Amino acid sequence: MPAENLTRAEAAERASLVATQTYRVELDLTRGPEVFGSTTTLTFTATPGSSTFVDLIAPAVHRITLNGADVDTSAFADSRIALSGLAQTNELVVEAEGAYMTTGEGLHRFVDPVDEKVYLYSQFEVADARRVFACFEQPDLKAEFSFVVTAPAQWTVFSNEAAAEVTDAAAQAGEVDGAGARTWTFAPTARISTYLTAIVAGPYAGTTGELTSSDGRTIPLGVYARASIAEHLDAETIMDVTRQGFAFYEEAFDRPYPFTKYDQVFVPEFNAGAMENVGLVTYLENYVFRGPVSGAVRERRVITILHELAHMWFGDLVTMRWWNDLWLNESFAEYASHLSAAEGLGIDDAWVTFTSLEKAWALDQDQLPTTHPIVASIEDLEDVEVNFDGITYAKGSSVLTQLVTFVGRDAFLTGLRRYFATHAFGNTELSDLLVELEAASGRDLRSWSTVWLESAGVTTLVPEVTTETGDDSVERIASAAVVQTVPEAHPVQRPHRLAVAGYDLDGDRLVRSWSDEVDVDGERTELPTLVGRPWPAVLLVNDEDLTYAKVRLDDRSLASATRHVDAFAEAMPRTLVLASAWDMTRDGQWAASRYLDLALRALASETQPTAMRVLLANVRTAVERYSDPATRDRVRAAVADDLVALATGADPGSDAQLQLSRAAAQLAVTDEQVATVRGWIDGSGPLPGQEVDPQQRWEVLRGLALAGALTEDDVTAALDADPSATGREHAVWVRSARPTAEAKQWVWDNVVAAANLPNTQQRYAALGFADVRDPAVLAPFVRPYLDSLTRVWAEQTNEMAQNVVTYAFPAALAGRSAEAGVDVVTETRAWLDAHAEAPAALRRLVAERLDTAERAVRAQAVDAGR
Repeated sequence: MPAENLTRAEAAERASLVATQTYRVELDLTRGPEVFGSTTTLTFTATPGSSTFVDLIAPAVHRITLNGADVDTSAFADSRIALSGLAQTNELVVEAEGAYMTTGEGLHRFVDPVDEKVYLYSQFEVADARRVFACFEQPDLKAEFSFVVTAPAQWTVFSNEAAAEVTDAAAQAGEVDGAGARTWTFAPTARISTYLTAIVAGPYAGTTGELTSSDGRTIPLGVYARASIAEHLDAETIMDVTRQGFAFYEEAFDRPYPFTKYDQVFVPEFNAGAMENVGLVTYLENYVFRGPVSGAVRERRVITILHELAHMWFGDLVTMRWWNDLWLNESFAEYASHLSAAEGLGIDDAWVTFTSLEKAWALDQDQLPTTHPIVASIEDLEDVEVNFDGITYAKGSSVLTQLVTFVGRDAFLTGLRRYFATHAFGNTELSDLLVELEAASGRDLRSWSTVWLESAGVTTLVPEVTTETGDDSVERIASAAVVQTVPEAHPVQRPHRLAVAGYDLDGDRLVRSWSDEVDVDGERTELPTLVGRPWPAVLLVNDEDLTYAKVRLDDRSLASATRHVDAFAEAMPRTLVLASAWDMTRDGQWAASRYLDLALRALASETQPTAMRVLLANVRTAVERYSDPATRDRVRAAVADDLVALATGADPGSDAQLQLSRAAAQLAVTDEQVATVRGWIDGSGPLPGQEVDPQQRWEVLRGLALAGALTEDDVTAALDADPSATGREHAVWVRSARPTAEAKQWVWDNVVAAANLPNTQQRYAALGFADVRDPAVLAPFVRPYLDSLTRVWAEQTNEMAQNVVTYAFPAALAGRSAEAGVDVVTETRAWLDAHAEAPAALRRLVAERLDTAERAVRAQAVDAGR
């Protein structure tokens, strides 16, 4: 077992022996740039005479005492402190040094290149609280936490609770530079899990406010970011979304906010979108908009804010017992965030966004060979580290939409209210939730749970229709059925409550003529209510996207829908048709060229920002991965021409102009296209109404790098204009994307051979490394990349190792073995065959990369007509 791992069996055994009461965590952040002081006082009860262990990852432990007696520091080994001879009531004190991280795990330390100010933030999920203080690092051993933090006097320190006292303090040499220090003593928390505690410290700047909870309490609010970007922080907008989310959730859950304050801090070099620390949410700093951003990104920030707020109930108030029920946190928060956006904030297209982005992610993940049930089998920490995926988040929330349809919205919310009331500040398993939903709805959910939550794979729903023409010369439906097919690896038939609708042309618009809500169950379900209806232009199964399934259109509907894709009067049916077309392309049932033709026509009139974002991402994938390599250069140039024309013709300053111009830059290849996109940022041919902010400049420069048209002067000038941390990160990305052996070797030396970059720069470097058009540039690295994986997995932290395995994989070489001189599919398959004993989490990631490459090869063959 790896030295930092923890198994489910070990956690269950420990929970049977001990129960935690309180932690007092004293941190000294004045010891310089490498380490900090950490003293933990932990009180807990235990089975008398038993033995267990406390978790800690630290460069040094100076003293351990248990119930007043010294314990030899040799008890600390392999991320654990062994404890024996426990009493019924125990007090453990551990004095240690913790190490600052630059990986986005534990206590991350960042120096702002603009003003040299130091910023810290913690990130503890899944099991990195042990990098900061000694603890029982598992979610079901909740406790009350009291933090005491000594920090430079010019800093502000945040934790889960408000500071009860701030006093002057002595400081060691290091961070403070003679400016003195202060000690922040925070009020004790409610009973929470270790991974939900948090410390944020530094000269953060921001805005405060408040709201009134449904129980009459005043809840203090705060929104903060680094001082050098605080001018861009639209704090009032963020607090307005937060207030609306509070009001919606408190009413929907019939339970006031369970904690005392709500701070939101945007932090640098964050690995995820956000983290739901109790009362102190941390966000990816990209959500501080330094210039124009697409409507899709703004919408994503709203959803993320609502997602983290939902976690205060789902996950923080009531927490899963072990990580196999991680979905109880993430699926519910994702579903609730879209529900709140639609009903609490009045965002009309919130569910279109969900279909475009979340459900597409779920379908992609669910068709990998490594797919797993929503209620996953999590045997150890390594399992869960790679389980923050499209199943846990997106499929889980997609299935919840079906559950709500199945039991009814009112019964669903009633069940949730009972769930929160019964298990507040406790830990739960799936069965605890089902009990409450069954009681509220009167439905038996055990069999439903078996096929939906505890079985993997996605079914496909296909309509079968026959018609006849009557005396009135109208072609009518003579019979109609939905056929449900299942994947061979996961042959599970599921019940679906869904809508079937007919769409017809009304002038130049496709509008819904009728809609029937039906139950589909088993291999074939007849639809007698459709018989006798005029055959519509488009027959759409799963109208309004109520269930989770792959959906196909009958041949006539497919032809009509694709011919009139820009005629749909509503965004949802158009999105469903485009999603079905993309799924057929990925499955090798449609040529990439057909999809590109459809998508480019749709983009000409698409107005829903997230739908446009997804379409543009799919277009690039279709070109660079699924098109026939023999014609790819020509296809890329033709698509870039279309995107340039669409961007040029878009309304000045519009969201469409912004998204289309950035997409065009990534595909520009001809001299004329390169000159055009360069003109957008250098002033020689600007797009009317478009602001050339740093982000736009970096986006275009990345496209120029891919085209081999980036100069070092370009990068230097961009860094001079944007010397921020974000500028440095993007500079790494564009330099890594240059199609030269030197650029790729630099990435190899600093990302794979050694871990010399902080987490965000490492991720961007790996992305640039693998993004190539000429396979010869990447071919020399294929075998060394695979040979390095077990070493990288052993030497780097989990987040950093995943970045290397996932983002540096040479997927661009799939189907191009003749040009590259190496077959990435064959080599990757051989690696898996030869490394059967490699860590399961590593093998999973490699297997997913292999499947992606194999899917690309199949799609290329279809596009080539083979």
